[in-house]
Amino acid sequence: MAPRNPFKPTFGVTPPLLVGRDALIDEFVEALEDGPGAAGRATLYTGARGSGKTVMLNAVEGAAKQLGWLVISETASRGLVDRISRQHLPPLLRTFDPDAVKKRLTGITGPLQVGGLTWTAVEQHAAEAGLRNQISLLTDLLREHETGLLITLDEIHAGVIEELRELAVAIQHAFREERQLAFAGAGLKLAIADILNDEVLTFLRRAERHEIGTVGLDDVRRALKEPIVAHGRAVTDDALAEMAAGTHGYPFLIQLVGAQTWRVRATARDISLADARLGVANALRRLGSLVHEPALAGASDVDKTFLFAMSQDDGPSRMADIASRLGVDAGYASVYRARLIAAELVSPAKRGYVDFTLPYLREYLREHATADVPTESL
Repeated sequence: MAPRNPFKPTFGVTPPLLVGRDALIDEFVEALEDGPGAAGRATLYTGARGSGKTVMLNAVEGAAKQLGWLVISETASRGLVDRISRQHLPPLLRTFDPDAVKKRLTGITGPLQVGGLTWTAVEQHAAEAGLRNQISLLTDLLREHETGLLITLDEIHAGVIEELRELAVAIQHAFREERQLAFAGAGLKLAIADILNDEVLTFLRRAERHEIGTVGLDDVRRALKEPIVAHGRAVTDDALAEMAAGTHGYPFLIQLVGAQTWRVRATARDISLADARLGVANALRRLGSLVHEPALAGASDVDKTFLFAMSQDDGPSRMADIASRLGVDAGYASVYRARLIAAELVSPAKRGYVDFTLPYLREYLREHATADVPTESL
């Protein structure tokens, strides 16, 4: 029977070995330990698709739980506030003395018949108390137990701006009152930028911001080798080098290359160079549908035309060459350069040059050149 494949090429799933993020996790833990007012108690993680933003949230949640903190983990979708106030916060109160909770609720909601209240009734009153009051109630109780509450929010975007505002008001008041509360959010850089200018979401402007990027090759080799060995197989040095180079340090691709290479000869003890080459090739085929297609889905026709013009180069593209290929002036080309940088599809290279942010996007565009956008759209 073949050993179980240890790699997890699924978005948002914590890999068997998380590498290259220790400093960021330590920084967040320090903020929790430093107490109310620590800058890192509001933190945003941004990055391209597959860079590991959700995994970072998983990691800081795990670190908070190890310190004894309670955690609410949510995604920025419709019904966000209702889920926090009705599904998350009331059940957390069950961890405390029922009489203490009832007395606190009496203070929040007005006179209540405390004696004989069931937990269902307690949770109903808590849900009706309002998000800000619920957080105040829970953090009061947590202070007595010398711990706190962490709220994490994934996939932040402007589509739920009203609910983000309501959550932000509750968090801001808790911060002002120096409550044991922390917040960590994640989203694409452009999506985060869209909401930072909102007048109500000012606390997000002051949040610590970290861009989640690629991982160094030494860490990549560890992330590949240690799970392989831990699950009863071995990998040759040249095979490991081939696998690591094929990932370009891209976190999602580490898992995808690992999983695809493992499957080549799943019952063999050693992973060979030939296995690694085939595994990398299989992973790159999967990368197109899993990463490149979704990344390009929100790009306009002009954005795509710009990207196809870039794909003609084997390395970083000179802006003057792109403008010439598109038949536009430098100023017009620069507008779309800025858009694509914000969308994390391209990044500045040396002066006057841009390069692709996502690994293998150049090769993907070349293979799909028949889908080119007519330059008339320019």
